[in-house]
Amino acid sequence: MVLRTDARLRAAVVGTGLIGGSVLLRLHAAGVDVTGWDPDEQTRRQARLAGVPTAERLVDAVADRDVVFLGGPLPTLPATLVEVAAATADDCLVTDVGSTKAELAAFAAEQGLTSRFVPGHPMAGTDRAGLTAALPELFTGAAWVLCPAPDGLVAFRRLVTLVTDVFAARVVPMAADRHDAVVALASHVPHLLAGALAGAAHRSPSRDAVLALAAGSFRDGTRVAGTPAHRTGNMLLGNRDQVLAALTQVTGFLDELAAALRADDVDALTARYAEAAAARVELAGRPYDEQVKSFPVGAAAAEVAWLYQVGAAGGHLSGCRAGADTVAYVARLPQV
Repeated sequence: MVLRTDARLRAAVVGTGLIGGSVLLRLHAAGVDVTGWDPDEQTRRQARLAGVPTAERLVDAVADRDVVFLGGPLPTLPATLVEVAAATADDCLVTDVGSTKAELAAFAAEQGLTSRFVPGHPMAGTDRAGLTAALPELFTGAAWVLCPAPDGLVAFRRLVTLVTDVFAARVVPMAADRHDAVVALASHVPHLLAGALAGAAHRSPSRDAVLALAAGSFRDGTRVAGTPAHRTGNMLLGNRDQVLAALTQVTGFLDELAAALRADDVDALTARYAEAAAARVELAGRPYDEQVKSFPVGAAAAEVAWLYQVGAAGGHLSGCRAGADTVAYVARLPQV
């Protein structure tokens, strides 16, 4: 598979909402030959007004492309993947930007597409939706999960280079099921909590006064409650079992806080908040060590195992260079 990563790269983005649209705008800004497609005619018109080429038909958008990014609602991705695969050559790399991975990865395996389909999830977004909310710099410095398969490492390596070089993102390699378990607590449960807090305020007899006094903590805690409801619903239902398991962890910790409060136990309350603050401090900035790791091109099992370890350890890839006989990754791992 040959994938050009300079201005001669031919790319397509199918589904140009917030995330897909940001991918489209970034590729266009980088000088990539990119074409967009969206089922909504008005969205296609908006892209053209922004100077980005769009096609009227999906098959025309993806024809003769080197790489295709799949966006759109989660339930539509399997059918879109099949349609794009049928309309592109076997050496066309395909990836997606959906927020759950295990189900789509399993579907791709059933369809025999793992050699050229790499499940992906850029961890970036806003509480707005649509192409008008898209930002070409949205992914700068963001974590971008990619799920390598043993028979899809050529595609994965090429995509690592594209994501790090063009989007300036941090590639986090993970198994698809591991991704869904981790993102449940990192992203999906926060949507539940934001919805619960905002919903409780909306139902409160003192609603108007609550909203009048709401400051930073309320605004930060409810920000993602402004995400379009259908998008949040698709995300939560698409990862239901993992979200419910993560929610049990959260409610367990909340029960400890409530118990300390009921018991007037200031020491327990302080200890729990000190524990929580430690995670917040690490979120603000963690020290990393750089590691360069090389593999013979044919050592797929060892390569994938190491990649999964990097992601599970909280690390990420900042580069990949593949030669005829060896492949080398630059990884950054949290200091221990």
